[in-house]
Amino acid sequence: MILDKGAIGKSKWDLDTPALIVDLDKMERNIKKVHTRLQGTGVGVRPHVKTHKSPAIAKMQVAAGALGVCAAKLGEAEVMLENGIKNVLLTTVNVSAPKIIKAMALRKKHSGFIQAVDNAQNIQDLQDAAKAAGIKAEVTLDIDVIGRTGVAPGEQALALAQMIDKMPNLKFCGILAYDGGVQHVVGFKARQERALKTFEPVVKTYDMMKAAGLNMEIFSGGGTGTYDIMSVVPGFTDVQVGSYLFMDRQYVEIGGEKNETVFDDFDVSLTVIATVINNRVPGRLTTDSGAKAFTLNKPTPLVIGEPGFNYNAGSDEFGAITFEKANKTYKVGDKLEIIAPHCDPIVNLYDIIYGIRNDKVESIIPVLARGKSQ
Repeated sequence: MILDKGAIGKSKWDLDTPALIVDLDKMERNIKKVHTRLQGTGVGVRPHVKTHKSPAIAKMQVAAGALGVCAAKLGEAEVMLENGIKNVLLTTVNVSAPKIIKAMALRKKHSGFIQAVDNAQNIQDLQDAAKAAGIKAEVTLDIDVIGRTGVAPGEQALALAQMIDKMPNLKFCGILAYDGGVQHVVGFKARQERALKTFEPVVKTYDMMKAAGLNMEIFSGGGTGTYDIMSVVPGFTDVQVGSYLFMDRQYVEIGGEKNETVFDDFDVSLTVIATVINNRVPGRLTTDSGAKAFTLNKPTPLVIGEPGFNYNAGSDEFGAITFEKANKTYKVGDKLEIIAPHCDPIVNLYDIIYGIRNDKVESIIPVLARGKSQ
């Protein structure tokens, strides 16, 4: 991986584009803010590395007080564990034999690796693999909240938890329950009501497991949109926040507890620098940053300082801006700074993130888990 060390000290406006940059001051404030807000609630922070895919950033989160990190894929977990992150919770179930074997090899090497499970066959497969590896592997049970993964709350979940608990080579550590559907509900009160209502059967399941004498040291879930809501859920241990670190248009527009219009609990720290490459047509600009720079085009990217710009990133290589009014006249070669529609997938497009402080490059952050989708 080429780290572009020659960029250190450069102005962000002198970077070759498209360039993914993060304002270090804002990112550091975001990392601090989530802990400050949750202080005294009894709820910890277990950030999701699918957002940044960088062990260097994960170390910053752990240093700030995170319990560890979450990973969506085994490949991400491996990168984190192999690069100094000691506690990694894998939130996705591994069902194929190669993944299970690899996961148990990782657990044998790294004692802080915890896996998820959501069905009886998978429990038996993990047990067999753990036995073959000569280890006792920690697992959590994924509880279904939105019909994507997990087991239904209630008796079925309790039976699986008890099955895990009886396996000689598995250790039951608790439950996961992530409501991805509620994270972008607009309006704090509406989001709060839906999140707590959705979690009612999960809480009942937690109570059943607790009453059955099971180890419930982990009750993890939530996200950036509900990070300040989950503390009232009985037994809840930690939020799996991810986008809080960078923010994006999707999150900015959901509103917060104190600002119903803008979710300003955290600062937008991650942006893309793009270059204008054509201005021939009046009311239209073309940039060098399309779908391969932003991935998503809805909601559309936001050009900082130009609220009247409509940025279309639908073309593979080019961004198309249309406008009726601009705050300046743009020439070919001019640079724009743009807020991404959604920060998680955009990071997966870049090998590095330029760490910016006072508009100059201070550090080069490798995205070591880029492409680790297996």
